[in-house]
Amino acid sequence: MGVLTFDVRIYKLQAWPGRRRPFRVRWRVGGADHSESYQFEAQADGRRAELMGALRLGGQFDTATGLPVAELRARNRVTWFEHASEYARVKWPRISAKHRAGTADALTTLTMALTTPSTRGRTPPGLRAALFSWAFRMNRSGDGAWVPRMETEEPPAKVAAALEWITHHSLPLADAVSLENLRKALGAISQKLDGGNAAENTIRRKRMTFNNALVYAVACDRLTANPLPKTDWQLPLTDIEADFRYVPGPRLAQNLIAAVGEQRPRGAHLEAFFGCLYYAGMRPAEAAALTESDCLLPDPQAGPQAWGELVLARSHPEAGSGWTDDGRPHDTRGLKRRARNATRSIPIPPDLVHLLRTHLERYGTAPDGRIFRAVRGGRVTSTEYSSIWSAARRHALPPRDAQTPFAKVPYCLRHAGVSLWITAGIPPAEAARRAGHSLTVLYRIYAKPLRGHQHDANQLITAALQGIQD
Repeated sequence: MGVLTFDVRIYKLQAWPGRRRPFRVRWRVGGADHSESYQFEAQADGRRAELMGALRLGGQFDTATGLPVAELRARNRVTWFEHASEYARVKWPRISAKHRAGTADALTTLTMALTTPSTRGRTPPGLRAALFSWAFRMNRSGDGAWVPRMETEEPPAKVAAALEWITHHSLPLADAVSLENLRKALGAISQKLDGGNAAENTIRRKRMTFNNALVYAVACDRLTANPLPKTDWQLPLTDIEADFRYVPGPRLAQNLIAAVGEQRPRGAHLEAFFGCLYYAGMRPAEAAALTESDCLLPDPQAGPQAWGELVLARSHPEAGSGWTDDGRPHDTRGLKRRARNATRSIPIPPDLVHLLRTHLERYGTAPDGRIFRAVRGGRVTSTEYSSIWSAARRHALPPRDAQTPFAKVPYCLRHAGVSLWITAGIPPAEAARRAGHSLTVLYRIYAKPLRGHQHDANQLITAALQGIQD
């Protein structure tokens, strides 16, 4: 699309006898001439009347095509489903595997909400899976371009029927952004499949995808403006703070890690893996990517109390083979929310130094230098380490606690480790740096430990003020 202008002049019809289309409509837009030829005079006269009508209504014309803006947008009229599919395809090459899956998840929820009113509540079975795995997931085409999977593989009959249904019942994009439909879409991303309230992070992620898709619609001249920021809708209030009733304290965290090592042979090779989550506050995907060269362990002559350091540079998040470029179930990425080449250094206490040194002596490394492997080789998957963690919980926790959410998932060790740093008196900025968080996220997730630490800070300020008075 070119520049929009009111500088338009429409000429009288021209007749060129002897030509197959002898009647010609001519007009000038911003200094550039445009024309269209017709077989019959009535056709040409009707076309000229259309252009004159657009000019009388005060509409702008596009200098590139010479068309009235209203007509150009009508030609570009697409459904929300068509637009969402194109948006997913355009985004795909530039985003990570997990981001691809997250985008597909958000677009699936939105597309199911933005259907014609008469069909709501009567969607065909399998529509969600069809959208997620076939419409918004990309495959390489014969010429190497990324295209929706449904264009490179023949879907099962049930999937094909669902995709055919959404093709005919998806709202036009112009109707999808009405206030009523925007609110319905926002309501859909605020709920889980069971009708409960979705987590705040999930809602924010899906709303961001919605917003970015509408920004793309403006860029493609399918919308004049993005109406979402002006929509009268507030994010539902949910608590993203970690529930510290279920986060283990230092002694129990150490007991759980030791219990992992006792799950032989499957657990012994992952005891240090869980130690990294607790003592270094690492994410599981970061621990899975840890290599021997990332570990700066002290010289054994320095004594048993010497600290070491980890320098993290990458992570191996799991996304599923359908979302990665090479078909592997995990992606190789830089650190979360960091530039691709960024690193993060974490001082590690003697406890973790001992775990890592023992692990390296006993198991060595994978051919690519990774420290942790599955019991049968290969990358450590969430299925494997979650299974081992469940067994360790049953071994280390009293039966009553084992039936509760207490320390239910391995990630709770990261929460426990960061909480330990805060309660030990580490400044919040340093705790956030070691954890790979922003300060904002740290204060939102670890509000309770930080509030507890404020008492100590208040005492220090009181002592300082008393010193001034003395």
